[in-house]
Amino acid sequence: MAIATGDKAPDFTLPADGGHDISLGDFKGKNLVVYFYPKDNTPGCTREAIAFSEHADVFAAANTEIIGISKDSVKKHENFRKKHNLKVHLGADENGKVLDAFGVWKEKSMYGRSFMGIERATFLIDGNGVVRNVWRKVRVKGHAEAVLEAVKEL
Repeated sequence: MAIATGDKAPDFTLPADGGHDISLGDFKGKNLVVYFYPKDNTPGCTREAIAFSEHADVFAAANTEIIGISKDSVKKHENFRKKHNLKVHLGADENGKVLDAFGVWKEKSMYGRSFMGIERATFLIDGNGVVRNVWRKVRVKGHAEAVLEAVKEL
């Protein structure tokens, strides 16, 4: 099931970097950017995480938190965060339940081979838990800036 603008965001709780759980409810009253990415320490995913981190203070000034979610483990997330000095929360969805709830676990193809994987997608959720914007099949370059502009329009 695909989540669309105007839908209530699916509730979730995931283990996160730093040894704690992170839930949608933790951000009640704040805007939340939830971005899904395929894998820690790959070129596109690293550029995306760094771009969101570079703008983290501006997002925070706009009452907005950022969570990146992939199937990587908490340990991998902690290493990724430390290696690149990331300023975003990273949630570990190893069983894929949140990926399914947001409709980002998709059939993909590369070099003529089909496989299941994470669609790079971002959801902007307002302080009431309503999805205000959705970006699918994200291109990394300029994406964090586009999300920031949407946040400023809320």
